[in-house]
Amino acid sequence: MLINEPTRILLKIVSNDPKNVSVRLASALGISRQSASARLRAATSNGLIVKHGVVGRGVVYVLSELDRVYQEYDRAGLSEDRVWISLFAPMVKDLSENVRDIWRYGFTEMVNNAIDHSGANKITVWGARTALYTQAWVADDGEGIFNKIQKALGLFDPREAILELAKGKFTTDPANHSGEEIFFSSKVFDLFDIRSGSLHFMHEDGLDDMLIERPKDAPGTLVVMRLMNDSARTTKEIFDKFAVPEEYTFAKTIVPVRLAQYEGEKLVSRSQAKRLIFRFDKFKTVILDFDGVEEIGQAFSDEVFRVFQNAHKDTKLVPVNMTPAVKVMVSRAKAG
Repeated sequence: MLINEPTRILLKIVSNDPKNVSVRLASALGISRQSASARLRAATSNGLIVKHGVVGRGVVYVLSELDRVYQEYDRAGLSEDRVWISLFAPMVKDLSENVRDIWRYGFTEMVNNAIDHSGANKITVWGARTALYTQAWVADDGEGIFNKIQKALGLFDPREAILELAKGKFTTDPANHSGEEIFFSSKVFDLFDIRSGSLHFMHEDGLDDMLIERPKDAPGTLVVMRLMNDSARTTKEIFDKFAVPEEYTFAKTIVPVRLAQYEGEKLVSRSQAKRLIFRFDKFKTVILDFDGVEEIGQAFSDEVFRVFQNAHKDTKLVPVNMTPAVKVMVSRAKAG
């Protein structure tokens, strides 16, 4: 379904917040409240959105589900291609080739990851499509991805597993997997979430990666993926972004430094730095994104930018989004 730009704006406004839609739509389009209300009535009539509530009690709008699929599978003997072809591909068959390519790549990789790594009995897959975006969920009742990575690497805390996933190039089964699957899948979608145990890692395009701790442990692993139906993104541009030209190898990564900073902590110690730089030597370029980090300590900075860098000349560290305080510490370490 092709939608024009004003309608796309309307749908994004509804998706972001179901309340006070007419006011925000009028402001966004530079039209009157009456014209905005007329557009909302038309979108409702066309089945793009659903209206709930009545005037005086708070009207809200939500995106209509144009299609939904759901299936539970036994993990033993399951093939990701079977799930893709029979369940999910029909829901996105009319979207552009680049969007279908992204879905085929990310969806099959996440189903395969659950098949090969979870140790689960059951894998549940469901998807929903609106006029604005399509979303998929892949859930299993296995060990839990963060606990499994923690055990495989001998990590002290399962939160460190999220940092390793963000770096990329890690797998608990190196004989059969490259360790690139989750990293690239998280980059090709507009929204990519992994929830397991009490931890929730969320990557949203254009926003900071987030680590959320929840009060209750959730069994198994849940992966959520979302992509705009008219996205112009391609898998090639994402792969090229992290590859060395003419080598076609996964040689560059972007690491959100804030994921090494747990709630209430400041990045001051060498042990925290070693947690951050673990496996950096597998890359030729590591972009260290300091967004959300107000300051770092001398020992932390020295361990990263002097000790590690002197010992690994072939790995280039590129710090970005630094506050003045962070920049001073980095400069001191490099000068030392």
